[in-house]
Amino acid sequence: MRDVNQYTVTEAVKASFKAPEGTRFKFLLDTFIEHLHDYTREVNLTQDEWIGILNFLYDCGKISTPERHEFILLSDVLGFSALVDMINTRGGATEGSNLGPFYLDDAPELRLGGDLGRGREGVCVLVHGKVRDTLGNPLPGAVVDTWQADSSGTYPIQEQERGQDKYDLRGKLTADESGAYYYTTVLPKPYTVPYDGPVGRLLRAGERHAWRAAHVHFIVRAARMRAITTEVFFENTEYLDNDAVFGVRKSLIAKVEPVRKSDVFDYDLERRPDAKFVFDFVLAPEG
Repeated sequence: MRDVNQYTVTEAVKASFKAPEGTRFKFLLDTFIEHLHDYTREVNLTQDEWIGILNFLYDCGKISTPERHEFILLSDVLGFSALVDMINTRGGATEGSNLGPFYLDDAPELRLGGDLGRGREGVCVLVHGKVRDTLGNPLPGAVVDTWQADSSGTYPIQEQERGQDKYDLRGKLTADESGAYYYTTVLPKPYTVPYDGPVGRLLRAGERHAWRAAHVHFIVRAARMRAITTEVFFENTEYLDNDAVFGVRKSLIAKVEPVRKSDVFDYDLERRPDAKFVFDFVLAPEG
């Protein structure tokens, strides 16, 4: 240890951790240390740059709350979240996409056919489809957890100081015996990721825009199946080709179509929609 230098310190740090060799934890830790040290040597990091990075991370933690996770946002804009989603998408299953910084795991139940938008102004859209496994079998009882921005591109959770309920525009539905889910909501608009914190400073410094393509978030779960976290985007809308968090996938783009007066729905809907889109989710088995 007395003779450690910039070239031997990496092995010294790795050796200081006594986790059993061959474990996943030891592999992840050793590899992280190696890459961190290699990066530091490669760029000849200065002490001012080092403290700048640490202060940036401190600021991410300071602004984070249970309703806003700045580190997830940082992961998103760096493409880290997208890469993890791509690596972990199972063959045949719906592609994964960003969780985002505003997820709440205790969203209220929403009955099939209910209105997630609660009568909000904007285009009322019917969202419907089926949840199946990779063999095409329906998954009755699958839970579809959804949340989104409103028709102005704002999440209600961002407007609590103005009296908005943080649980607005989010809910959990249970698919019926055929694996079908259906509900109405307001069609969301594009919006900027939170720009008032350290991640916003990073985007401005890097001369990047903060706009996200309009989308609806979903987490879909079913017994003995691998849950998926994903987003559904809309055909012919802005930022599909330059989404700020790299979340768009071709397979996740849905076509929004107008509802005609003559259209009759098999669903018991709380509100008659102005438009509709269909999106089926496919889940892969656990393991």
